Amino acid sequence: MVLTVGEIVAAVERRYRPSWAQDWDAVGLTCGDPSAPVRRVLLAVDPTLAVADEAIAWGADVLLTHHPLLLRGIHSIATSSSKGVVLHRLVRSNVALLTAHTNADSADPGVSDALASALGLVEVRPLAPMTESLDKIITFVPHDRTDAVLDALASAGAGRIGNYDRCGYLSEGTGTFRPLPGATPAVGEVGTVEQVPETRLEMVLPRQSRAAVVAALRRAHPYEEPAFDVVELAGFDARRGLGRVGRLVEPETLEDFVGRVAAALPPTVAGVRASGDPDRLVSAVAVCAGAGDSLLSTAARAEVDAFVTADLRHHPAIEAIEAIEFATRGNANEAVAVTGGGGPALVDVSHWASEWPWLAMAADLLRRDLAAAAADLEIGVSDLCTDPWTMHAEPVTTDTLEAHPE
Repeated sequence: MVLTVGEIVAAVERRYRPSWAQDWDAVGLTCGDPSAPVRRVLLAVDPTLAVADEAIAWGADVLLTHHPLLLRGIHSIATSSSKGVVLHRLVRSNVALLTAHTNADSADPGVSDALASALGLVEVRPLAPMTESLDKIITFVPHDRTDAVLDALASAGAGRIGNYDRCGYLSEGTGTFRPLPGATPAVGEVGTVEQVPETRLEMVLPRQSRAAVVAALRRAHPYEEPAFDVVELAGFDARRGLGRVGRLVEPETLEDFVGRVAAALPPTVAGVRASGDPDRLVSAVAVCAGAGDSLLSTAARAEVDAFVTADLRHHPAIEAIEAIEFATRGNANEAVAVTGGGGPALVDVSHWASEWPWLAMAADLLRRDLAAAAADLEIGVSDLCTDPWTMHAEPVTTDTLEAHPE
């Protein structure tokens, strides 16, 4: 069986729901015909010109990238811009472009899970867990229409619990009603009290799917006026969220841990930078694939020994380092004032390298999800380095510099 672009999109979005993406993000299908057949899917971090050419040369029908091509609004896709060139090349070669970005960051498992796994962390949990907002819908359906209504609600987003879907609870009872003048009842007659054997159907649903699920219920239910309740459930911390926290199987020095990070990730020109006492023992570790300095204070409150992320900016990093120095001197109150704690050692890596391990994880999950539907589907991972930095010069040592005059 040959799958379509639309079926690939659906499979990816079951793993990485678009509703999990940040408001500013642009995820989903950027270009491509949903009805087009798919035999090959290529995964990459960035939709660059080189990656587009690689996808075309390999014969990919879908290019699945982590970073969006059109994150910010544009008014032209002319080939006078690199983005326009990428889109034109993909469209002319019948290659669909699909993106899973912050929806993949917060998924379980997500992009930071792959980074944590590459570093050998165990007992992993979200660094900044997301609060799951769920509703429960309860309705009453004639026995012979229960499956049809349940399927309709499931298709609209209800009944998904972890790695299970179409989850519901069924119980039997009796419904009673009297159709009034003007009604067109599916069961019974106007003016006559009716009693109907009914199934009570209960399903949970994401709160953001409430409107779609209620609309599906109204369409699928045989009654002109179906009875239903929607109940808001208490929020709870989910397994989803940004970043991850875990621990090493055995503690090691920061110097050894930095070596572990460098060995686990694909090499880049900039390599791995770190700040902290090389002899400091590292056991608890926080990670955030991609740019994670917005989570510096969150990592400090998590009381980890090291925080691995990318794109650390100068000023937030200095504040975090000073917090460690204050704590070392015993000025705990000052440390709390800066970042909420003594702070972890910082390990700064390439943005691309921190997210690259996710490609293999996502490819494996996609193969597993689609194995029964299309055993001959080929899913590949691009190993092109799209880190923007291509040169590095060693710093001049201080003993070669002239001393400044007093």
